[in-house]
Amino acid sequence: MENLFQSGRIKLRHIQCFLAVAQLNNLQRAAERLSITQPAVSKTLSELESVLGVRLFERGRRGAELTRDGRIFAPYAHNCLGSLRDGIGRLAQADDGASVTVALGILPTVASVLLPAALHAFRQAWPMASLRIHTGRNAELLERLKAADIEFAVGRLGEPDAMAGMSFEHLFREPLTVVVRAGHALLGDEALAPMAMARHLLIVPPEGTLIRQSAESVISAFGLPRHVARVESLSVSLSLELTLRNDAVWFVPSSLVERGVADNTLARLPMPFGGTDEPMGLLRRTDVAPSPAALSLLDALRRVGLQREQARVAPG
Repeated sequence: MENLFQSGRIKLRHIQCFLAVAQLNNLQRAAERLSITQPAVSKTLSELESVLGVRLFERGRRGAELTRDGRIFAPYAHNCLGSLRDGIGRLAQADDGASVTVALGILPTVASVLLPAALHAFRQAWPMASLRIHTGRNAELLERLKAADIEFAVGRLGEPDAMAGMSFEHLFREPLTVVVRAGHALLGDEALAPMAMARHLLIVPPEGTLIRQSAESVISAFGLPRHVARVESLSVSLSLELTLRNDAVWFVPSSLVERGVADNTLARLPMPFGGTDEPMGLLRRTDVAPSPAALSLLDALRRVGLQREQARVAPG
């Protein structure tokens, strides 16, 4: 059979276009990502299908769906671009990574507790590399990962449908805690009275986040009424100010308030039950190999995550 690469009939633009449509299931969105027109995407796909002699997509009202042949071809196309990226990364590494950029996604609730220590170690190996960091909800990070906007993400295990083609590597478990300012009136109660707590503003994660489910379980266990006043926010700075200045009750991942609890600015309320911790881990696509710089950052995050898990389970 003719070697299609050696003959020059398959070009890099064919592979890039195929992967963009395969990831987005939509020709117009693929065109926007590639900065070309939709007719150009259609023409490029038709050229590739003609060269290969197979139909790669079924186009219909639901968008562009991979055919059986398309699904067979997809991992090899991903590996082709992945190998090329690895080669470019290794060349850049020889030049101290001056032209390397690693794009990653991370939940805002863990970014400040993981990234500073991990980046310190990462920069020892890649002192000239740059980072492009995206923060957002877990579903948003998974969408970015699927669209290849980022190389990996740090987040929670998603729903089975969202995890198709993804892997999850556990790093640590993040407990939910409830804090108030030091000297808050609720700290004087031996047993928290639901109506006493209901008089204060509750700060909770937004609807649609996994950690909101844990927060609602704790609120219910406290015996609070269903329609108590809430502020929904993922902003650490805003939530902290509301807690310190407005006597709010903050439902928050424990790591975000460690410093405030340690210096007695904040105080934890007794939890009504245990088991509110959420598994955090590395989210990656199974069909794409990370770049050398990304692998180095992944290793650094693993070490920091392991240290957090060891500290969590340590006695006392």
